[in-house]
Amino acid sequence: MDLRYPIGKFEFEGECSTSQREQWISEIESLPSRVVDAVAGLTEEQLNMPYRDGGWTLRQVVHHLADSHMNSLTRFKLALTEDEPTIKPYYEDRWAELEDSVSLDIAVSIALLESLHKRWVVLLKVMKEADFERSFIHPESKKTIRLDYNLGLYAWHGKHHVAHITSLRDRLNI
Repeated sequence: MDLRYPIGKFEFEGECSTSQREQWISEIESLPSRVVDAVAGLTEEQLNMPYRDGGWTLRQVVHHLADSHMNSLTRFKLALTEDEPTIKPYYEDRWAELEDSVSLDIAVSIALLESLHKRWVVLLKVMKEADFERSFIHPESKKTIRLDYNLGLYAWHGKHHVAHITSLRDRLNI
């Protein structure tokens, strides 16, 4: 198993059905509780363990989820209110090295994820088919990213990082 991608890489077939979107929205909605379950009972020492050699600590993974999903919600709102906006990328690796990601109690980011995902899901559940076809431009890749694609990517993203935590727990039996 590739420890970087314990559930594999995100795959998107190009067309997204209503039922697929509903599944992804459900996964976005349940992420905060899945994170809580994944980190339950971990000690500070265990939270400071990397999920793989050269990887982030479990603490950094939790804080990264909050950082990344904040950015994604902002990208959704930009795409819903502007015509193909160019988004601002960020250096997730550098964000993960900032003091809040390295040492802050994960409860802060879990609370943020809970609130953020409540707002995000309210928005997602009222979006129309045409809304999911709206898009933004990623300046690094120069690609136009549709919101249905981004929804799937972030549903996968949450599962991907929860699997970093749970796969380490499984390997170490913690």
